[in-house]
Amino acid sequence: MGGTAQDRGVPGGRRYVPIAEHGLIGDLRSVALVGTDGTIDWYCCPAFDAPSVFASILDAERGGCFELAATVPARTKQFYFPDTNVLITRFFTEDGVGEVQDFMPVGGGRAEAERHRLIRRVVCVRGSIPFRTRVAPRFDYGSLPHTVRLTGDTAVFEATGIALALTATVPLAADGPDVCGDFKLSEGDSAVFALDKVGGAVTPRRCARTEAEEQFAATVAYWRRWLAASRYKGRWREMVHRSALTLKLLTYAPTGAIVAAPTTSLPEELGGERNWDYRYVWVRDAAFCVYALLRLGFTGEAEAFMDFVTRHISPGDGKTSGPLQIMYGIDGRTELPERTLGHLEGHHGSAPVRVGNAAADQLQLDIYGALIDSIYLYDKWAKPISSGHWDDVCALVDWVCAHWDQPDEGIWETRGGRRNFLYSRLMCWVAIERAIRMANRRGLPADLPRWRECRDTIYRRIMSRGWCEERGAFVQHEDGDVLDAAVLMMPLTKFIAPTDPKWLSTLDVLTEELVSDSLVYRYDPRSSPDGLRGDEGTFSICSFWYVEAMVHAGRIDEARLAFEKMLTYANHLGLYAEEISHTGEQQGNFPQAFTHLALISAAFNLDRALG
Repeated sequence: MGGTAQDRGVPGGRRYVPIAEHGLIGDLRSVALVGTDGTIDWYCCPAFDAPSVFASILDAERGGCFELAATVPARTKQFYFPDTNVLITRFFTEDGVGEVQDFMPVGGGRAEAERHRLIRRVVCVRGSIPFRTRVAPRFDYGSLPHTVRLTGDTAVFEATGIALALTATVPLAADGPDVCGDFKLSEGDSAVFALDKVGGAVTPRRCARTEAEEQFAATVAYWRRWLAASRYKGRWREMVHRSALTLKLLTYAPTGAIVAAPTTSLPEELGGERNWDYRYVWVRDAAFCVYALLRLGFTGEAEAFMDFVTRHISPGDGKTSGPLQIMYGIDGRTELPERTLGHLEGHHGSAPVRVGNAAADQLQLDIYGALIDSIYLYDKWAKPISSGHWDDVCALVDWVCAHWDQPDEGIWETRGGRRNFLYSRLMCWVAIERAIRMANRRGLPADLPRWRECRDTIYRRIMSRGWCEERGAFVQHEDGDVLDAAVLMMPLTKFIAPTDPKWLSTLDVLTEELVSDSLVYRYDPRSSPDGLRGDEGTFSICSFWYVEAMVHAGRIDEARLAFEKMLTYANHLGLYAEEISHTGEQQGNFPQAFTHLALISAAFNLDRALG
């Protein structure tokens, strides 16, 4: 839960705080990761996918950071102010206790939103403590030089195309391209640092202690007001609500986009090459998020994402990968060129560091099912979709009917060539089946005879060629024998009865070969080469799918035990990355929407089964 504030930058100390040793704050436009030692390790401004300002999580020397910590030996602990995304890092020393309150104000009009203010409020709650800060921005992923201009209590960092202003209630001093400050607080004293994006109509503005208190109260009120809309009253309320708050932080308010994760290139294996940029809108991930948020009663976020879909995801694009891309920029852009940043060493030396994502051009047929399922649920639980939106759905379903029978890269974005993945077929079935349901329920016009015939053909194809008699299981791709945790979605999508003998046999085989202490591997890269070197950890969304599949199969006690075990792998704040290593460490981009949305769904269904 904590380290010592002295580790970083000290000979013999650790250069990198582990991925899990971070909390997340944000303003619905961007986020910052705050280490348990009080250092902001990651911050992109002014948006999720903008170049980084602080990126020491990817390169301890060149990435840039915002350090703020006690200058005497201290134990640290971190927690969220209850029911909010306001983060508190506490420092316990021999002479006193202090805390850093980190938050980004939400709301306050367009001008304030463009300020992207990041407030760090330091308070001494017992005794007295000396603190030190060092603000060392490194613009454009550490590649862009900058100047610093210090006037009184305001420092302006300026690089080509971007300027940040730091204001403080304590003295600051220039140190080359950085700014430092030493100060001591006694019980009841406080100090405030505010970092603003400035330029145009937004000018540097000092953040006085009284304003910081007001902004703190307003930010707390915002998050509590938002969370109050949750309908979840079950056993795991704290974890479910933390997951909901995390998903909300991953939404981009100006467009309604939902990013897969707020970071890039955090490794799926230390020293490995499986490092990707997740700061974009994956159709699949965002659609699953809509399902999770609708489950809890958050219809506003679902509506905002549907608006994003309507504005930016047109079925008429005519790309070689189909009418949908698998991912989009947070502003709806379709070009996301992938490049390597060779000057950054990567987290713990895990190169390459990548920005952009070449998987945007892949064919992944499952996204049609994920999107249309979310539209179906939105139409059912939130608000009926418009006639124009239905026309788009029909165009997508007609395309699926014509193209489902082809190999693709699949849900896991393999770079080892296209195959006839079972999961892709399954979600094509979902796309057509949910559209049929919508048409029948609302009497909407559709080519129902063609849709039904295609739906039934896919069903028979999966049952005949997706089933491996020798393994006694449904497998990763047609006419193969490789296991894949994605088939856990078969009963969850209502494709197969959760107590069907073929499904129960599949569940047993998956448990034996892909499950380790409730944690689930996606597949075995050695038996199913994916075009990349190295291994990976267990995949956390699959672990929660596993819980849900056991719930539906009636194995409630096993499901509950697996769920409770999975909760022990969360970090000290209840946050999850994408994967978990064999030693229990978080791996991959952090925090991961996929994991948190699956936690919500598993908790909801397990809770209902327990009564």
